[in-house]
Amino acid sequence: GGRGGSVIFVGEEGKQNLIDLRYQRHIRAKAGENGMSKGMHGAKADHRYIKVPLGTIVYSEDKSFFLGEIISHGQELVVAVGGKGGRGNIAFATSKNPAPNYAENGDPGENRKLHVELKVLADVGLVGYPSVGKSTLISVVSKARPKIAAYPFTTLQPNLGMVYINEDQSFVLADLPGLIEDAH
Repeated sequence: GGRGGSVIFVGEEGKQNLIDLRYQRHIRAKAGENGMSKGMHGAKADHRYIKVPLGTIVYSEDKSFFLGEIISHGQELVVAVGGKGGRGNIAFATSKNPAPNYAENGDPGENRKLHVELKVLADVGLVGYPSVGKSTLISVVSKARPKIAAYPFTTLQPNLGMVYINEDQSFVLADLPGLIEDAH
């Protein structure tokens, strides 16, 4: 039988988020083709390529193992390896037994649950003193819903929002916590 396909993440410069992976939870490559009669080998399966944005980090599900990071356009990261194809009975033929009635099964491919993160580098950052309307602005121009309240330091960690100008243009806007004089 043929070798099974692998699942490979490929860095794509134009992509900005991992929204495709959110709705495509199970990604499978195809299995290799079975061997055929007359000693013919099965064809190997094609790999499954998934385009991800630059800055994508891949861990095992419990984050105990780091698989890799995509940092350049076209960089490939194999996240699940396809299984090895088996050998048919013709591979075990000898002069005494030209047609054995046994064969070797192939190995199954990897089955993994992954934790995928994206290092989002914002295109625009809102910087300013506490309680000046940074969170309000990001909530109006994007679909982000940061906590907004009438007291200083409501924003404790950066909030990110995608601002869509039209169908082809968008950018990431970051709402940063308020600046304090001499905090550096």
